[in-house]
Amino acid sequence: MIKLGVLGSGTGSNFAAIAESIKSKKINSVEISIVISDVENAKILDRAAALDIPNKYIPADDFKTKLDGKQEQDYINALKSADVDYIILAGFMRMIKNGLLNAFPQKIVNIHPALLPAFPGLHSWKQALDYGAKFAGCTVHFVDAGMDSGPIIAQAAVPIEDNDTAETLHAKIQIQEHIIFPEVIQLLADGKVKIEGRKVKTENCESNI
Repeated sequence: MIKLGVLGSGTGSNFAAIAESIKSKKINSVEISIVISDVENAKILDRAAALDIPNKYIPADDFKTKLDGKQEQDYINALKSADVDYIILAGFMRMIKNGLLNAFPQKIVNIHPALLPAFPGLHSWKQALDYGAKFAGCTVHFVDAGMDSGPIIAQAAVPIEDNDTAETLHAKIQIQEHIIFPEVIQLLADGKVKIEGRKVKTENCESNI
């Protein structure tokens, strides 16, 4: 059994997909120990409360775009108290810094709505559309100190059609996110994810991971 701490800043659709996968037993040996948001009224907290999952608002307003300083330590303390094995970033809109990385080495996992290393950062689906790319998608990766630059665990591609808008493309990407993120979490629970330098090896996944 692995215990997850989920960090999110918004609606928490990926959190909901993970929680539903646990509830429906599509994935097993996984539980969510705590959900934390840096936004007081974030929908992800409401979703966690509705599922009777412990949830907490911890402000991080000393910095605009990163989690650092005393407030980073508040997150570390809460996650340690919840005895989490992995930290899952589900729309957490802050850069993770060395304090949290060192407290949970190779245990922080993010999902990004692009085929990394292409289009890191914000609104990556719009970046891909504006660039004229033929494919977009999503990437599950371990987190390091860079922006969306950690070792890649899994990816899923989505074709960009001529009539796609930023909204329709984002919606198609989210469908894939909700599939591959729970699958990766099951691989983690089964001990089937190994990091070798920048390469991540996985075993026995149903999708093209």
